[in-house]
Amino acid sequence: MPRSREFDLRQASGIDRLLEAARPTLIIHLAAVCGGIGANRAEPGRFFYDNALMGIQLMDYARRKKVSKFLQVGTVCAYPKFTPVPFRESALWEGYPEETNAPYGLAKKMLLVQAQAYRQQYGFNAIYLLPANLYGPRDHFDLETSHVIPALIRKCLEAKARGDKDIVVWGTGKPTREFLYAEDAAEGILRAAEYYNDAAPVNLGSGEDISIKKLVELIAKLTGFKGKLRWDASRPDGQPRRRLDTSKAFKLFGFKAQVPLQKGLVNTVRFYEQRAQHSRVLVNPETSS
Repeated sequence: MPRSREFDLRQASGIDRLLEAARPTLIIHLAAVCGGIGANRAEPGRFFYDNALMGIQLMDYARRKKVSKFLQVGTVCAYPKFTPVPFRESALWEGYPEETNAPYGLAKKMLLVQAQAYRQQYGFNAIYLLPANLYGPRDHFDLETSHVIPALIRKCLEAKARGDKDIVVWGTGKPTREFLYAEDAAEGILRAAEYYNDAAPVNLGSGEDISIKKLVELIAKLTGFKGKLRWDASRPDGQPRRRLDTSKAFKLFGFKAQVPLQKGLVNTVRFYEQRAQHSRVLVNPETSS
């Protein structure tokens, strides 16, 4: 797996070196600068520029190098703020994205335009997927920049360890979100890479949503945090609702998510607990007996 420290996709020279070294027949473009609402609000310019530049240049170089197939992973943030639920792919252009995620969502959306234009003009086999919010083991758990699930898992576990009586959660808890477990996402991506070869974007999700309030309560239960949940309504909620129509993915390449949310959360909590324990052992080796 190429890494940014070796091949900077914002630099044409980095892309050229990567394609010369790997000589791929298929590219699955997952590289992104991304994060939760806080990260998007803090760096909207970077989120737009880096994501647009990486994708536009990589797709163009892949086309010129005659790569057989290019799979672009987009984002649910590309959908309009008030998209009717469930989100159908046909609604993608019916409004402006939710403001806090718009620069990121629009950067990714432009790659759909590029993929369709390149297919039309050059016959380049580029396909485009729209995944729901992803989560799972090996996510990043930074409280300032991570997405909602890893941030809440860390917040609850650290509050529990300190014996805190409460935690503060952003927003009102009313919005809903759809979550797709990382292993399910990988399966969907691979199925699309093997079986799908068309211009139309395709949703990738579980087809089920949950309110942020219920999500926080579930994570608190799974982490064993018994304190109070305090909602900071001065913080943004983000998009009011998110739930995808996933029927096309099943029809076109047989994908259906398999991991229920609670099971995926249990796996993610366990991963973070094990990682945190391992870090403590490394820092304090005398405690490992």
